[in-house]
Amino acid sequence: MTAPAGPPTGISAAERGAKSSGFAAEFKDAVTLRAFGLVLGVLLVQLAFVASYVGAFHSPTPHRIRVAVAAPQQVSGKIVAQLDGLDGAPLRALAAPDAAAARQWVLTRKTDAAFVFDATGTKDTLLVASAGGPSVSQTATQIAQKIEAAQKRQISVTDIRPPNAKDGRGMTPFYLVLGWVIGGYLTATIMGMAAGSRPASRPRTLIRLAALVPYAIVSGIAGAVIVGPVFDALSGHFWVLSGIGALIVLAAGTTALALQTLLGLLGTGVVILLFVVLGNPSSGGVYPAPLLPSFWSTIGQALPPGAGTTLVRNTVYFSGHATAPALWVLGSYAVGGAVLAWAASWWRERRQKVSEATEPAPDAGATTG
Repeated sequence: MTAPAGPPTGISAAERGAKSSGFAAEFKDAVTLRAFGLVLGVLLVQLAFVASYVGAFHSPTPHRIRVAVAAPQQVSGKIVAQLDGLDGAPLRALAAPDAAAARQWVLTRKTDAAFVFDATGTKDTLLVASAGGPSVSQTATQIAQKIEAAQKRQISVTDIRPPNAKDGRGMTPFYLVLGWVIGGYLTATIMGMAAGSRPASRPRTLIRLAALVPYAIVSGIAGAVIVGPVFDALSGHFWVLSGIGALIVLAAGTTALALQTLLGLLGTGVVILLFVVLGNPSSGGVYPAPLLPSFWSTIGQALPPGAGTTLVRNTVYFSGHATAPALWVLGSYAVGGAVLAWAASWWRERRQKVSEATEPAPDAGATTG
């Protein structure tokens, strides 16, 4: 009786070579130059995200916080000069005609705070509006307290426009705008991915632009519902906020569509860079511009997150004062994005036609036997 034959004890060199060759081919097919480039792009965006947020927030330092000064004429100039001359230029003082004017300047966003000098005593008043940014109000208060202590004087702080009771630290405008911006560019991205990342024709681009309009309207109304009737954080401005939301969504959506039409997949990366990596930390939602480094404070109001946050905040808390620049910025993105998207699709159509016209014709001389 013989024992049954067992499994082979080894693998031939030919089989090992075939398996090795198969793995190498699979690896080469999976790890293409395009895939490597995409991963590298993601890494760069990730690092830019960390650098931008840490750079903006790691060390908030006051720089030229606008302060109105209400004081008798004989001492007003001296106080203004003293505040302007502080080390590091944390304040930018402006002489106001009287206390009422100084208060109005704060409420119309001409200044962030107001210093009211008591000529008959030693207790002055600082007026702040923390709805415009609690961190700025707190910083102005700390600076004023330090100065007054050095002068052997006292100061009382009055918050003439605090955030709503259910708005916490006044962050709701920022989070609301953040949601609108994300919704706008994600919708444009999804429409591009649904039928190729690069629209091939102007009609298709026009259809996508038209589709953004009802989405923007619904998104604006839905956002206003959440911050109004649902949570009562920004109540009393429902239809105005709905319109603002629609404008912000259109600004983000049309710009994203334009960049993706023009640059393809790279355009999505540029959108994330503009709106998330650079736009969010510079928006003034966490730290307003006077506390940000110069780069972020300079670009913040030129991007949709910053312009949108200012527009919502000043509409809800400051009767719509100082909103014109933000409206112009958002309107420019909405209209400019739509025009650029259409122009980019026309340019791609033209390139495709030129490419097809220059392709060599198939060999017509070959005959069949």
